[in-house]
Amino acid sequence: MNEAIFYFLYGFAHRNGFLDSLIVFLANDFPYVVMIAAGLFLLFHHEIFKAESPFQDFLQKKKEILMAFFAGAVAWVTAHILKIILQTGRPEGVLVGIESLFEKTGQAFPSGHAAFFAALAASIFFTHRKAGLVFMLFALLIGTARVASGVHFPVDILGGFALGGLVAYLAGKI
Repeated sequence: MNEAIFYFLYGFAHRNGFLDSLIVFLANDFPYVVMIAAGLFLLFHHEIFKAESPFQDFLQKKKEILMAFFAGAVAWVTAHILKIILQTGRPEGVLVGIESLFEKTGQAFPSGHAAFFAALAASIFFTHRKAGLVFMLFALLIGTARVASGVHFPVDILGGFALGGLVAYLAGKI
């Protein structure tokens, strides 16, 4: 099942320049857009800049902002520790005839990108349901693009999503 889904999504790669560029954008550049959007959402949602005392309002709201990015960072670091322990290969090194759209080295499981963005989205979801769903969609787009680009298997992305969700849940409880 893992390979079947991989081949389906990877089938969109190497078709035409525009689609390849879109996949690479969603896999590599869009994550930065999502991080900035999350930070701006968390800042502007509380109307910190419109307050009479923006710094005081920021200090009151900083826990929510820091928790979202802290959960993402912990999930990313944990994913990279697990990669060292589990030592799973990327599709290009495991399957014959796979040429990823961009160079990626190192181990694959779990995906650090998926873990970070799942944790970020889940953290936002716990306090802002509708916005959290949008950020979950963004995480899904990033994960799907990383499979379509040939740098991850679907199980790598699912493992990252599970890890990120768990870290966000635990961070919210602490």
